[in-house]
Amino acid sequence: MNVSDGGRVHDIENDITGRLVAAGRALVEVGREDFAKVSGLSVDALVLLEAGGSAWIQSESDAEAIVRAFDAFGVVVVDEGDGLGAGVRLKFTRQDVKQLVRLETEGGITRSDDSP
Repeated sequence: MNVSDGGRVHDIENDITGRLVAAGRALVEVGREDFAKVSGLSVDALVLLEAGGSAWIQSESDAEAIVRAFDAFGVVVVDEGDGLGAGVRLKFTRQDVKQLVRLETEGGITRSDDSP
């Protein structure tokens, strides 16, 4: 997944570390089993990736799986910059989440969607 960052385009999959995976899961309070299921990785593979700490995830397919799961759970990777390290943050603000919940609970015909 390519992301534009102030005119600079980088490949976000190359910026994923085990620490970011653990931090992203913690941020959205998702257990390893649920995260593994959404990503398509095994729980054992996820444990090994997280145990890698600050080492870059070398497998492109594993990194893509992590990014897919982050997207599904509303996690965004923040790149290093301005003297600060990389991190994770929520995709939606609290106000956005309140609005989504309000819209999804107002009644009418229900069907699946892509909102986390």
